[in-house]
Amino acid sequence: MEDERVARVWLSGVCEPGDASVWRLVREVGAAEAVAAIQRGRVPRGSGATEKKVVGWGMRAGAFDLEGALFICAQFGGRVVCPGDAEWPSTLDQLGEAAPLLLWVRGSVDLRAVCLRSVAVVGARAASPYGLRAAADLGAELADRGWTVVSGGALGVDGAAHRGVLAADGTTVAVLASGVDVAYPPRHEAMFGEIAAAGLLVSEWPPTVHPTRPRFLVRNRVIAALTKGTVVVEADLRSGALNTAHHARSLGRHLMAYPGPVTSLMSRGCHELLRATPPHTRLVTCAADVLEEVGPIGEGLDRPDGRPVLPRDHLDPDTRAVLEAVPAGSRGAPTHAIAVAASLDLPTTRSRLALLAATGFIDRTRSGWRLRTPHTPPL
Repeated sequence: MEDERVARVWLSGVCEPGDASVWRLVREVGAAEAVAAIQRGRVPRGSGATEKKVVGWGMRAGAFDLEGALFICAQFGGRVVCPGDAEWPSTLDQLGEAAPLLLWVRGSVDLRAVCLRSVAVVGARAASPYGLRAAADLGAELADRGWTVVSGGALGVDGAAHRGVLAADGTTVAVLASGVDVAYPPRHEAMFGEIAAAGLLVSEWPPTVHPTRPRFLVRNRVIAALTKGTVVVEADLRSGALNTAHHARSLGRHLMAYPGPVTSLMSRGCHELLRATPPHTRLVTCAADVLEEVGPIGEGLDRPDGRPVLPRDHLDPDTRAVLEAVPAGSRGAPTHAIAVAASLDLPTTRSRLALLAATGFIDRTRSGWRLRTPHTPPL
């Protein structure tokens, strides 16, 4: 088993993540034999790896220092998480042939545990003040409600979301397109240190590896797969955040977007997501909106605008009419009186009264029905 683990580490330094041919090769012969085949320069045809690609892997193998990568990882207290480990998030397996072979992780919290209640917050690097404020507020609000925020550590919306979580003493995960010891962008070095102390830095690339343009797009699938849903705060029509959104949609995750001014170029991508047919994207403006989508039933009902959504607001019109006709106080009203007040027939009234009693809105007394007293509110 240890040989398989070390082999995956070797493959992470020799083969680019997201390469389906590597994944198929490992599935077919195992990681250790895949390494041996690449070193021989001959891999099974079933993997789909071309001769050109095998030659390229061989050239990179000569430049990759396996022991050095593991030593650096140990120096900053990092670890390697592989499929089958208790810490491995099983949601990553839904990526199929694009699933990671492993993850390099820096930080003390458990990756799988913190991702069970997590939301991705992504957006433009060249974010507007509006986008930065929205992302920071959303990160802080989600953290206050016990949710993990996952993003990419980039300038703009990503960084604002991470900082919002850190300011609220929450947990945030940065999925990087570089090694977890490489501060990119450099101005986020201090922030990455804070994230490593309170959350996690995650990457498919070994230590010392620097990002490239394609790697930012490759890592986006991991952001989408780790989380319950993705929120796009700001994005132009060619934003990398839309790439994350498309991964979220293909994985069946909840996809949400913040609206912006119609004159803002940085919101055109969000507006296109919201206009799509069928409507796969939900418009959100705060953490409560987000948690209504991704959280358990009932989470996110308290609105930040001072107008709480009460359980009775979700009742159908007939049930609500019956509830309005039930009196408060110690004496109750008989069923026929409630039917008259609600302008409904007796069978409908009886069924709605039974429902309201079962859900805790009303109580039955000797004289009829009355509202449940304030000290015993309905669930």
